Amino acid sequence: MTAVTNAPLYLDRHVHHAELVLNRPERRNALNAAMWSCLPDLLDEAAADDSIKLLVVRGAGGAFTAGADISEFNTVYATADAAAAYTRSIAAGLDALAHFPKPTLAVIRGACIGGGCGLALSCDLRFTASDGRFGITPAKLGLAYTLNDTKRLIDAVGVSVAKDLLYSARLIDAAEALDIGLVNRCFEPDALDAEVGAYVETMLSRSTGSARAIKRVIHLIRQGVDSDTHETRQLFLDAFRSADFQEGYQAFLDKRPPDFTGRN
Repeated sequence: MTAVTNAPLYLDRHVHHAELVLNRPERRNALNAAMWSCLPDLLDEAAADDSIKLLVVRGAGGAFTAGADISEFNTVYATADAAAAYTRSIAAGLDALAHFPKPTLAVIRGACIGGGCGLALSCDLRFTASDGRFGITPAKLGLAYTLNDTKRLIDAVGVSVAKDLLYSARLIDAAEALDIGLVNRCFEPDALDAEVGAYVETMLSRSTGSARAIKRVIHLIRQGVDSDTHETRQLFLDAFRSADFQEGYQAFLDKRPPDFTGRN
């Protein structure tokens, strides 16, 4: 099912996955306050839908997103209170995406700048076309970068490279983004959709329960947990009682692919 909407940010639902679409192509999908405000609710909706096993984040048209909508700055930064509210709204959206319980994949074409790069870094995986352009640019505007956003950048590229990108605010191409670990894979523009489609099909053939548990454990490790806890032990043990394990185990014995479609 493909959505038809004029909303600047919307969920496009398919059979077992959804796409979160940035839909302001005339502005290179610049992120405005309304988009940040509705992002957590859209993510809650996708998280609650058991048929959705994977979330793809993409931009309409030829760009992922050029970043914040600077035309709103006179309003959103008009007062200290307005700036604080706007900053909280952005942080809530990015943190909601980073904590989304199912796998997330950012599909990037063209500009992925500023808040757009922060949005991509809040996803688990990032696939880009070779025409992708990346930059994190608060130093061009006299702004700082939040701790959560900085940590996600460091987790992806390391401290030294993060300093380079943040201090210089320079733009980098897709080849360098791949080399430094900012993205996972890079494809020619004409091949990107097919490669993403094949990867999505692979992901949809895997266990949703496994993906949730793996994502939770990785999140805990990134938060500094360095040894098993009651929660992590329980995640491991619960998997053996799941319908997915019963299907996966039986499929292994039967020498056939497992059918996890629609399971939790």
